Amino acid sequence: MAQPGEHRAEAGGVEARRDAIVVAVRQRGFMTIEALAGQFGVTVQTIRRDLNELSAEGRLERYRGGGGLPSSVENIDYADRRVTLLAEKTRIGRLAASRIPSHCSVFINIGTTPEAVARELTRHDDLSVITNNLHVALSLAEATAFRIVVAGGTVRNRDGAVLGQLTCDTLGQFRVDVAVIGISGIDADGALLDYDYEEVRATQAILAHAKRTFLVADHSKFTRRPMVQAGHLSQIDTFFTDRAPPPAIAALLEREGVALAVAAPDDGA
Repeated sequence: MAQPGEHRAEAGGVEARRDAIVVAVRQRGFMTIEALAGQFGVTVQTIRRDLNELSAEGRLERYRGGGGLPSSVENIDYADRRVTLLAEKTRIGRLAASRIPSHCSVFINIGTTPEAVARELTRHDDLSVITNNLHVALSLAEATAFRIVVAGGTVRNRDGAVLGQLTCDTLGQFRVDVAVIGISGIDADGALLDYDYEEVRATQAILAHAKRTFLVADHSKFTRRPMVQAGHLSQIDTFFTDRAPPPAIAALLEREGVALAVAAPDDGA
């Protein structure tokens, strides 16, 4: 029978190997599963598990046959994002929703974590929801009697986002109590980053027309660096995430007076 110390050593070895995998992939840009298995002396099944975990943490991208660097120009497919870190996003959604009162108006933008917030709002009363996310609009329309306004514009087929100048014009007509926004990456200097300029314009319109703004983002966003800036952490009132942020971001939040809410596992599934 393995002793407790052996379990700790094994866990430490797994983390050390995964750190080394990240270094190796960063040096080459892409490595196959077979090459990684040979380099680290483990099975291909072990490397697949490592890559899946590293991808879930946002440290690498999982591609067919191997692992590569996270892209600065293209997001992960929506179908993959819906199931990646689902428990963490659910906890974030529940915590953020608990801070939104009934009988108020809410912006909800694009992304799977804002969608997790929307799912937790179904127990609220008398909300007015303005969104450019068709998944949010349809799920709330089916489950509630909320007043729901969908911003006009062009539907992005792959994820149900509504974008374009008409979207920004629609969002700009409202002044809401709370905005719930997601983001694809957070830089160490507090920049809020995303992949698509049209998506960023909609987020900026939301930021400009909300009395309070909630940012909802899981820990993988701390290591992703998309190339388009949507805003800055200083524009946020409360940041909801599932792990303590890196020291530079934690210091920035404190300096800017941004409240931090960490949805830890003991906060609920």
